[in-house]
Amino acid sequence: MNPYFIGLVVPVVFTFMLRKNKDAKRRGLPVDVGGEPGYAIRNYRFTSPVETAWEGISTLAELFEKSCKLYSSRNLLGSRELISRETEVTTDGRSFEKLHLGIYQWVSYGQTFEDVSSFASGLVGLGHGHGERAAIFADTRAEWFISLQACFRRNITVVTIYASLGEEALCHSLNETEVSTVICGGKEFQKLVQISGQLDTVKRVVHIEDEGISTDVSLAERNTNWKVISFAEVKRLGRENPAAAQLPASADVAVIMYTSGSTGLPKGVMMTHGNVLATVSAVMTIVPGLRNEDVYLAYLPLAHILELAAEAVMVAVGCAIGYGSPLTLTDTSNKIKKGTKGDSSVLAPTLMTAVPAILDRVRDGVRKKVDTKGGLSKKLFDIAYNRRLRAINGSWLGAWGTERVLWDFLVFKKVRAILGGQIRFLLSGGAPLSGDTQRFINICLGAPIGQGYGLTETCAGGTFSEFDDTSVGRVGSPLPCSFIKLVDWPEGGYLINDSPMPRGEIVIGGPNVTAGYFKNEEKTKEVYKVDERGMRWFYTGDVGQFHSDGCLEIIDRKKDIVKLQHGEYVSLGKVEAVLVASPYVDNVMVHVDSFYSYCVALVVPLHQALEDWAKKQGLSYSDFSDLCLKEEAVKEVKASLGQAAKQGRLEKFEIPLKIKILPEPWTPESGLVTAALKLKREVIKKQFAEDLAKLYS
Repeated sequence: MNPYFIGLVVPVVFTFMLRKNKDAKRRGLPVDVGGEPGYAIRNYRFTSPVETAWEGISTLAELFEKSCKLYSSRNLLGSRELISRETEVTTDGRSFEKLHLGIYQWVSYGQTFEDVSSFASGLVGLGHGHGERAAIFADTRAEWFISLQACFRRNITVVTIYASLGEEALCHSLNETEVSTVICGGKEFQKLVQISGQLDTVKRVVHIEDEGISTDVSLAERNTNWKVISFAEVKRLGRENPAAAQLPASADVAVIMYTSGSTGLPKGVMMTHGNVLATVSAVMTIVPGLRNEDVYLAYLPLAHILELAAEAVMVAVGCAIGYGSPLTLTDTSNKIKKGTKGDSSVLAPTLMTAVPAILDRVRDGVRKKVDTKGGLSKKLFDIAYNRRLRAINGSWLGAWGTERVLWDFLVFKKVRAILGGQIRFLLSGGAPLSGDTQRFINICLGAPIGQGYGLTETCAGGTFSEFDDTSVGRVGSPLPCSFIKLVDWPEGGYLINDSPMPRGEIVIGGPNVTAGYFKNEEKTKEVYKVDERGMRWFYTGDVGQFHSDGCLEIIDRKKDIVKLQHGEYVSLGKVEAVLVASPYVDNVMVHVDSFYSYCVALVVPLHQALEDWAKKQGLSYSDFSDLCLKEEAVKEVKASLGQAAKQGRLEKFEIPLKIKILPEPWTPESGLVTAALKLKREVIKKQFAEDLAKLYS
């Protein structure tokens, strides 16, 4: 039983008794599996990996059709009305696009199925042939979903590409997979036209019409020899010329998903329908009380397996999916026109998926607002937060029942309104979530966070925390579709016989483990293995340890460990996860030159936090770039990093000795972070090579 849902009369003691009994059953159990020796765990509810949760359903196409028939009249896809695009110019001359958005307009499951069938037929009418591949190159939106399902109905393998991908990676992805049809948004269409001379196989481009974004079709056709047609016209063509469905088999490749990897050109991961369906089926058994009354806010890239799998889960149970974007998510988001409500306020979702960077920003935004108000408001918030924290940690039986209702009314109701006020469950994935942020979201939103661990290569499947697990820093026990195994990594000092917990490289096995990398047999053989029982395993490169209840904790990454001059090892990702807790930090990259005995860091500051500090100090500066160069500002941020390092119990050699403050944010558009907001370490090192060299001079 989840202490977040306890009523007024249920004693907290009873909740802890239930959890104790649950732990006795173990969330994960050791299991004997084949292949390389290691310490393996399975989900205690299942003796073998789950492949499908529905009898007779073996593909995503069949699952979609089943739900559309079952929930025909219910809302499926919601998109906000665009009232206007406006440009705001700041006092320093910078211009920003602002959107005036209206209400959500909905399309039912039944109507969506008709649109999907029409679009699928339209692709046939365009001349897209059997065996040819199609790419979707657009931001997350209803048309993205319709395009995906339409391709599935014709057994067309879909190549997914992040909308923020750079030219070189975009050309590589399209050419390597020999894509013949590209479905894209308005701004992505402009990118395609600019690189048309470098694309070898593209014949047709379907552009999704965006109000306010011009698409010069005739010019593009003259210069490219492409057939260019709008999304709406393809649907019309299909309605007038219906074609029979050509449904896939479980082993057919549904998606070739290009990762926005942190190093080099992206790799295309081949996912079969059976792979993705295994993860979807497993998550169905974990998320509490999924029902068709739920409303899901979709804003992460659908080109990321986390979002694609999450939306498949929502469709499976008949949920409504409302589309938004990270730049319009809340009332204060960057692209929201003043006076216009953000996506979450208008939609009032009950379910959301988030990457840690998004949740960190919610936490920082709330804390900043509380600190700015000060006085009685801050005192009330601190009292309420600390009482709730003590209750969750089990050291205080207050902050539940009547007291909880009081704090919710006085304090936390306003915080919950940031994400619409109705959130009952959050899934965090894509990167480790800090314990501080997890606790903050638990308390202020009053909702559990399910931390998941998985990779593109495992269709996001791996582990998932139970909804009533209030511990921090762990990613749960194996999903029902997976076995999780630790194998020795002697070079890093991690062994499965370590005490008090087994430690080692994390290896994932099960039906969700993908077929490998497209046209990259060498890399596939390096990280994918098949044991004597036929089970496929993926070697993640992450290092973990198993707790006594079978839950996994990520403690390191093989590629992130760098040796200092005197032999000390620095885990870059671990140090960065600690330093980002500084109130001045929006992003940070730690760098080590092995010829030196110390590490350095590039810091992207939170503008408002640093400017507020400068104002209090009476520090004069011409603009934000000038502030970042001020010796006083560097000293203040460095001291804050030191404090965060102390709280995170970092060793002295792990704390950056020198730092450089960079005024411009790192975004997917800048190419410095992935769509999931992970650092592109090699790209950053190359772009700021001169700054890093100066830090070591």
